[in-house]
Amino acid sequence: MQTRLDTTRIRAARRVIDPTFLDTPLYRCEALDPALGCRVSIKLETANPVRSFKGRGTELAASQLAGDGQRHVVCASAGNLGQALAWSGRNRGIDVTVVASRTATVAKLDRIRALGARLELVDGDHEAARERAAAIARYDGIRLLEDSLDTETCEGAATIGLELADPALLGAEPSFDTVLIALGGGAMATGVGHVLKALAPGVEVIGVQPLGAPAMTRSWHQRRVVTTDTTDTIADGVAGRYPIPAVLEDLLQVADDAVLVREASIVAGMRLLLDRAGLVVEPSAALGIAAVLEDRDRFAGRHVVTIVCGSNVDLDAYHR
Repeated sequence: MQTRLDTTRIRAARRVIDPTFLDTPLYRCEALDPALGCRVSIKLETANPVRSFKGRGTELAASQLAGDGQRHVVCASAGNLGQALAWSGRNRGIDVTVVASRTATVAKLDRIRALGARLELVDGDHEAARERAAAIARYDGIRLLEDSLDTETCEGAATIGLELADPALLGAEPSFDTVLIALGGGAMATGVGHVLKALAPGVEVIGVQPLGAPAMTRSWHQRRVVTTDTTDTIADGVAGRYPIPAVLEDLLQVADDAVLVREASIVAGMRLLLDRAGLVVEPSAALGIAAVLEDRDRFAGRHVVTIVCGSNVDLDAYHR
């Protein structure tokens, strides 16, 4: 298995990432079993200061920036990466600029500002924000942190995989046979997938994406980059249109499948996680549950892990 990632570096990342992001809960959630027809375990990535898994990657990136003497960084974000980079940069004296779409979740934007980052809003979607962030980096001569392309974001996320599959950390061999991972730019899917294929190759790795934002899934199935003109999904955290070729190459090595789910299934997954698990989650974090709801026969009798990757929601939209 040849990817851009390295298991030795991923293990070393655990010594750099603030412990508040590490060793997150992994537990059987039996209350979900009857509704889904399989055994379900949750890997909970929301119980941290930025309420998403992104802090693992930004901790690694910010540590390297500080070590290189760099004091400025810019990123494009739908909200979670920006919060995480603002948190990690603030703790290391790094000035952070975040570019986001005006249509991004207001709660995420407010939190980015509260963490001390400079926030620039652009018309258009996340791809427009990526273009603007790259322009700022060129003009100001500062580091552009690009989620999924920069290996720090992938190898930080990959530490989730160590906590799922490393017997030295688990104290036992993993008992599950499938991991469902929200698929957007690909940092989490390629990172966790890399570790699972190295340490638990019998575990099936499945990326899950909304039908309204299918670019990476279509690319995986066609084994080439497939772009889309628009996105239409409530799962804003995974709503990209232009897969990164190098990330797709990694995903082709480590994912066993990539599936698309309908909006109604995402909402049903959010409701199940609230009603049965007591968890308020953003739409992207419910994609794994949605995948099981849409194909119960496939997962019947299995032990499935779903990574609950974020809980930054606009409460009005969440209630609707």
